[in-house]
Amino acid sequence: MRTLFLLVTILAIQYSYSQTADLSLTVTGFETISGTINIGLYNKADDFPEENKEYKLIIEEVRDKEFTYTFKDLPLGEYAIALYHDENKDDECNRNFLGIPKEGYGFSKNFKPVFSAPSFDDTKFSLTENKSITINLIY
Repeated sequence: MRTLFLLVTILAIQYSYSQTADLSLTVTGFETISGTINIGLYNKADDFPEENKEYKLIIEEVRDKEFTYTFKDLPLGEYAIALYHDENKDDECNRNFLGIPKEGYGFSKNFKPVFSAPSFDDTKFSLTENKSITINLIY
């Protein structure tokens, strides 16, 4: 009986350390139904919002004025999202001479930058259970 109790306790502890959740993301406000939506999911402040440093990168065709994607089985923790609508499919967020994006873009918490890209702290959210968020594109 003692062995069974110990085994159940170990399994319960192991389960609590390996919990995951799903994150459902909806992106709204597409001005055109063309190109791709490039979504960077970040879990480290030092990496945000750098390209090629995403925890997960999703690139999908834009087929409607609204896009939904679910990240499955993410470890619980803090995350931030940076995304852009790559209308011309050139794999970059095109900018004007001031560095302001010419294509639609957005961040988690619908943070609207003023003079520079936001920090991880500006856009982070906690994933402690299944969650749904919406990001409205900025043009």
